[in-house]
Amino acid sequence: MKAIVCADINWGIGKGAGMLFHIPADLKFFKEKTMGGTVIMGRTTFLSLPGPKALPGRKNIVLTRSDGWSAENVTVCRSTDKLADVINSDEKVFLIGGEAVYGELIDACDEAFVTRVNADGGAEKFFPDLDARAGWRLVERSAAQESNGYVFTFDRYVKK
Repeated sequence: MKAIVCADINWGIGKGAGMLFHIPADLKFFKEKTMGGTVIMGRTTFLSLPGPKALPGRKNIVLTRSDGWSAENVTVCRSTDKLADVINSDEKVFLIGGEAVYGELIDACDEAFVTRVNADGGAEKFFPDLDARAGWRLVERSAAQESNGYVFTFDRYVKK
C-alpha cells in the first residue's frame, strides 16, 4: 500500500472539509498515480470530492463507522481490520486521506508520494511527519515547480 498526499511545510493537509491548495500539477500527478488502482479514504474525504461521487477509473473504498452509509460505486469498509477482505494482493492501493486514515494506516504503507508545498496553509488537519517518523526516509525530490503562486516539489518517501 502507498500513501499519496499534498502537504504544506508543516505537514498540513486540510482545513474544514477541504484541501489547502489548488495545484493543477498535483491533481494531474494524483490522477496519473492512482488511475486503474484502488483508493482508500475516510467518509469525510469522500464527501469532499466533487459530486460527491466515486473517483472514476479506480476502485473506491470508504472507511466509515456510520451504519447504513453507502454511496454509488463505492465499497464501504467498517474497520481497517476488514480491508484485507476487500483488497486483492495484486492491486495497486493508495491511501488518499484524511487525517485519521493516514494516521492509522501510514505504517502499513511501504511508500508515500508527497506533493510538498513551500507555504503554510493554516491547516487544521495533518499528515504524519515522515521526516521525523521512525522507519521512513526521503529518497527522491523533484525540482521545484510553481503553480497558482505556490512553489512545490514531488517527494517520494519509502519505509525502511
